[in-house]
Amino acid sequence: MTHAELYTIGHGTRKAEDFLALLQQYHTKYLLDVRTRPYSRFNPQYNQKQLKSFLEQNGITYVFMGDTLGGRPNDPSVYDITGAIDYNALQKTNYFKEGIDRVKTALNKKLDVAIMCSERKPSECHRSRLIGRVLFDEGIKINHIDDNGAIKDQTEVMNEVRKQSGKGLF
Repeated sequence: MTHAELYTIGHGTRKAEDFLALLQQYHTKYLLDVRTRPYSRFNPQYNQKQLKSFLEQNGITYVFMGDTLGGRPNDPSVYDITGAIDYNALQKTNYFKEGIDRVKTALNKKLDVAIMCSERKPSECHRSRLIGRVLFDEGIKINHIDDNGAIKDQTEVMNEVRKQSGKGLF
């Protein structure tokens, strides 16, 4: 079954208008917020209530998915003994699998969605390191909107991750 294209974006310190322009450029109709805690101390325009209102005024539906696809869940079983998140453990949880299934359902319905987190650079975010990797492994093409507004595919982003960490994560 063919599906819609999937985009990801990080808000970073972008102005709300610039963020909206990128979403519109890539025809986003649904923004899937995968921040575990949908708030920004330094950029209040991205706090859940303000963001939801702003997007909906501009024809984009806001969907909170940080409870299933967030990178810092309140589940002690997905952290190692040092307190670092264990993505391998997280991707095996039922709630994460349910979140991935929701994304795949949206794509199969040909809905124009973008996954959003806070980090502007996709290589520094769980939207590529975890969510993107899982979806890519299932044959789904991911278009990451980078910090400059350009598109990078999952392979490009994971190559950047590999260079940054010196490890073969992909």
